[in-house]
Amino acid sequence: MTVEDIKVLIADDSILARKLIKDTLSEIGCNNFIEAKNGLESVEKFKQEQPDIVFLDIVMPGINGVEATRQIMEADPDAFIVMVSSVGTKSFLQEALEAGARDFLQKPFNGDNLKSIVTKLCD
Repeated sequence: MTVEDIKVLIADDSILARKLIKDTLSEIGCNNFIEAKNGLESVEKFKQEQPDIVFLDIVMPGINGVEATRQIMEADPDAFIVMVSSVGTKSFLQEALEAGARDFLQKPFNGDNLKSIVTKLCD
């Protein structure tokens, strides 16, 4: 799999945060994006689209990123989920990792770290 082939689900209630992730990944040739604006929609779109990687905000309306992680992992135990959240969500982060998330990016995130996660997926 190449970076160009990767299908990415970006779930965040902030359109700006979703755009920032898309723009950053576009710089390395990634251009197959699915977006969700809340936790419930992220689970539905995961099941429909079967993305290769999921970037999930922790604090979202409806169900939060931790619960979305649990539901996605029930649907596909091999799902590759990266939590993306701001300061003050450390207790949620531990829950998300226990639920199956594989990595974490702190907002505001470093673009190089984001790119590194995606390129490692291709190795």
